[in-house]
Amino acid sequence: MEKQGETTYTLINKHGINPRTINNLKHNKSITIYTLERLCAILHCQAESIVLFIPDT
Repeated sequence: MEKQGETTYTLINKHGINPRTINNLKHNKSITIYTLERLCAILHCQAESIVLFIPDT
């Protein structure tokens, strides 16, 4: 986010990301693929930059 000049405030107010979604990201909870796609477009990055897949063992 820092590289792109984005903050939590701009994600919510400029890009319309739901505050609950930001909270979910900060607390390692689930988000939708649609939201992940939007975040990648906003931040000009790949999904791996935002999420980490850890399989159940």
